[in-house]
Parts: sequence; C-alpha cells; structure tokens
Amino acid sequence: MNLRNEILKEHNKEHALKIADYACSSKKSFKELMKCFMSNEYRLAQRAAWSVSWAAKKKPEMIEPYIKDLVAALRKKNIHNAVIRNSVRILETIEIPEQFHGEVMNACFSFIETPSTPVAIKAFSLTTLFNLSKKYPEIKNELRLIIEERWNPETAAFKSRGRKILKAINKKTNKAFLL
Repeated sequence: MNLRNEILKEHNKEHALKIADYACSSKKSFKELMKCFMSNEYRLAQRAAWSVSWAAKKKPEMIEPYIKDLVAALRKKNIHNAVIRNSVRILETIEIPEQFHGEVMNACFSFIETPSTPVAIKAFSLTTLFNLSKKYPEIKNELRLIIEERWNPETAAFKSRGRKILKAINKKTNKAFLL
C-alpha cells in the first residue's frame, strides 16, 4: 500500500481506522505512517494524525520509539492543529519518559493558558498535566489555579474535564490532610 496516497485519498473515521490497522501490521508500516504524520506537507500530516492516534491506541508499544517526535510536534509552528491535538491525545494515555516531562508540562501549560488554543488540545493537556502531577505533586496547585482562572471564558468541554481533575486533586489533597 502506498500509505501517502491512501491517506490523501479520503478523510473519515473508517478510512483512518483502516490506515491505523495497516500501520499496526508491522514496524515498517508504522514508521511509514509516522513519516506522513511528521511531514511538512500540511494536509498529509493533518490526515495522518487521526490514524496515528488510532494506531497508538490499538498498539501503544508501536508509538514508544516516536515519543520524541510527538513531543517535538508540540513546539512546532505552522503545523495543523490535528497534529498537536493527536500528539497530546496520545501523550495523555501513555507513560511519558522522564526526559520529556519538563517539555511536555511547559507545552501543556502554555496550551491551557492561551485563549486561542482549540478546546480539544486544552482538554488533552489538562489530563496530561494531571497524570504528570502524580509524579510531580508540586504542579497540582498550578494546575488548579489555571483551571479556576480559565473557568469563565472556557467551553463546556474544558469545564467538564477541569471539574473531574479538580475533584481528583481535591480528593487527594483532603486525603493527605486526613493522614
């Protein structure tokens, strides 16, 4: 299969899943999908992003060699939001290597603080930060403050994710005080 041509042929969930299945069939196929995902070709990267997300969900071990690329995508400018959105979506579900923790935290806090960031990126960033706060409890207060500060101007999706995270943070904090 010529993955590049196949990705550009159409863009819908069924097709993205088909491409993800193909990519998960071998390391070589997965590498080819990641090459499309990291491409400077705007439309190709955008369409490959959804398939990468599905493939990483199906076989998380396949994405491990490319975590560095996912983190690098968070810094890129002039990149389709789908690439950033799916990178953060993947990062919220995997064990992020320690060497990338600082860079991921900085990017996620920046996404949440920037009003023009699309809501899905903010929501995935909230979860990623909450997951990292289990290793770095000192960021819980900052995460709480940002959720509370951004509350009024944000969307229902942000508030829903933020409410769950605040509840979890408060539950952990209250439990610590009880001990």
